[in-house]
Amino acid sequence: MTKKMTNLATLADGELTKLLAETRATLRTERFAAAGARPKDSNAPAKLRKTVARILTEQRARALRTA
Repeated sequence: MTKKMTNLATLADGELTKLLAETRATLRTERFAAAGARPKDSNAPAKLRKTVARILTEQRARALRTA
């Protein structure tokens, strides 16, 4: 994932959901690609998991603010 880090607080709810789906799909492909051969970036799955956690944290914080 070579995207520039975005500020998750400025994204809309729909954009967060889309980014979450894309990140999870990328993580899935990285995980299965790593099983076949040596990956280029061995830290990529960890970075993707952290990104997923950040997105979920922001979504939860928004849900608590509106409730």
